Amino acid sequence: MERLLFFIVILVLAQSCQQNKVPISVETEISAIRQIFAPDKRVALLDIEPRMENGQLVLAGESNLPIALDSLKSRLDKLGLSPKMEVQLLPEDSLKGYHYGIVRPAACNLRSKRGHSQELATQATLGTPLSILKEEEHWYLVQTPDGYLAWLDNGGFVPMKADEFQAWQAAKKVVYLPDFGFSLAEPHEDAARVSDLLAGNILLDLGEDGGFTKVGYPDGRTAYLPSSTLMNYTSWLESRKPSPENIIATAKTMIGRPYLWGGTSGKAMDCSGFTKTTFYLNGLQLPRDASQQVHTGIEVSTDSNLTNLQAGDLLFFGRKATLELKERITHVGIYLGEGRMIHAGADNGGIKIESLRPGDPDFAAHRLETFVRAKRLLDAPGENGTRWLGELEGY
Repeated sequence: MERLLFFIVILVLAQSCQQNKVPISVETEISAIRQIFAPDKRVALLDIEPRMENGQLVLAGESNLPIALDSLKSRLDKLGLSPKMEVQLLPEDSLKGYHYGIVRPAACNLRSKRGHSQELATQATLGTPLSILKEEEHWYLVQTPDGYLAWLDNGGFVPMKADEFQAWQAAKKVVYLPDFGFSLAEPHEDAARVSDLLAGNILLDLGEDGGFTKVGYPDGRTAYLPSSTLMNYTSWLESRKPSPENIIATAKTMIGRPYLWGGTSGKAMDCSGFTKTTFYLNGLQLPRDASQQVHTGIEVSTDSNLTNLQAGDLLFFGRKATLELKERITHVGIYLGEGRMIHAGADNGGIKIESLRPGDPDFAAHRLETFVRAKRLLDAPGENGTRWLGELEGY
């Protein structure tokens, strides 16, 4: 009798375990939806955790992609699984409508995880619009105009509700032109400084005062700048012509600036931050990382002799694909012509020009050895993975 009871208990436990085991088809469907809607977790959040509760499929986690969640539920419904949805859709309700933000300082640091000691993932500059997704311990998960997801402390931006954000969008703005500078508390050169500024910073235009313009910050501060250092933002956008000549001219103004992993501002940059900043100052938005930028533009058929390349092309480096390994892009630079490129490298100590042509005194052999491919963005700016700044929300 005891043996019979023992086997009954074992059978019940086995049936219970089987009942609470997530079907393989669920994981298959989640992977398929992730591949469709969120193949790159740097720019799309689809964190789904399936479990079974008393035979009921439950989906938990969080996402900012409602269309992906709807598609996943529909596919699972067709399989007869009818999941209970407990996925938190972002922006989270606790933000109380503060779903937008504008960067406050000349440049702010966005981290891969919460905390000032975490990896620097990217940067954003004054006037950049942000989407705010959630808050944890005074850190905010935000999304930048290029789609990048990262964490920013509450001192780096001004949170806004939809009406405040729309007012900022509609307001008359100016863009700061010099590489570096400072805003002033009063309209004269000897006035106290208010904050530092970088080329491309965006401020409110509050009117002229002699040879100065009164400007407004997203946090309500005001300051003055020589009018000659500013340009109406709409006019600036319309004046951007990302030709090879302009791209190269902008890139060369950054020679000597230091390398910084995660940097995308004029203060310091990594390799893709350098290309991104160069194109931004010419009116084009590129993806954040080199491994993302390689998917923009038009493929250029070239070889180790750099045939068919044109000035302004992006050059990508890393590991070529083999039968066993996928291609891996780890570095990017801008081609100048005649076998030379300009780039930001950790081994360079900063931004400099180097040659890819053997025999030149500044030949960088390790770069030529790791050259993978080239892309041309300037034949069709605003297409093939690039976007005009004026087309982005908030710009």
